[in-house]
Amino acid sequence: MIFAGIVKTSLLDYPGKIATVLFSPGCNFNCFYCHNRALIEDFNELLNQDDIDEYLLRRQGLIDAVVISGGEPTLYNDIIPFCAKIRSLGYLVKIDTNGSRPEAVKRILEAGVVDYFAVDYKAPKHRYAEVVNDDIDPQLILKTIELLLAHHQKFEVRTTVIPQLSLEDLVRMAQELPPVPRYVLNPYHRPLKYRPDDQEKVDVPPYSENQIAEFSETVKLYQANVVLPF
Repeated sequence: MIFAGIVKTSLLDYPGKIATVLFSPGCNFNCFYCHNRALIEDFNELLNQDDIDEYLLRRQGLIDAVVISGGEPTLYNDIIPFCAKIRSLGYLVKIDTNGSRPEAVKRILEAGVVDYFAVDYKAPKHRYAEVVNDDIDPQLILKTIELLLAHHQKFEVRTTVIPQLSLEDLVRMAQELPPVPRYVLNPYHRPLKYRPDDQEKVDVPPYSENQIAEFSETVKLYQANVVLPF
């Protein structure tokens, strides 16, 4: 695999673990609120793989897990051997995915090289293309989630509560999802880099943490395992 970014120490990206986060470039979505836009546009500098390997060797016993994020890491055909290599060093492995490639996720599950997944569920089905700027079939994301459930895989589903989503939207999303073990409602933060065409969307004021907490009480009626990261 190739990587274009790294967070060497994170307490937020793997529940209950100290993690290093590696960011793979490239994505098949183009969400207006993406905070990693540099990974999907004009990325020029890639991390040296030998430096990554050397860092992970040095951090054995100090870091619990490695998170492979993006971009969209399931776009890479060599993700399975890379995950296997990380696990051979004694690390837990987590993959962050937009869920749009269930066949890739199925291969990863069958290889048994990942300990935890995070899947983004970005909008109700009828609004998915509007949010991700791609004519994607949202049933693909739901198929990925069903695969994770069928394989008894540890995972969470995440939704960024962008101001374009209403409480009605969040309730519909919770109803569209099967019951999941952990449903994280993340607050929206204005991205530093965005497409000029998205200026109007980006400028809409975000919901407050109190508003999201109020929304969560209603969402819990449909998804019992709602988590707020604040």
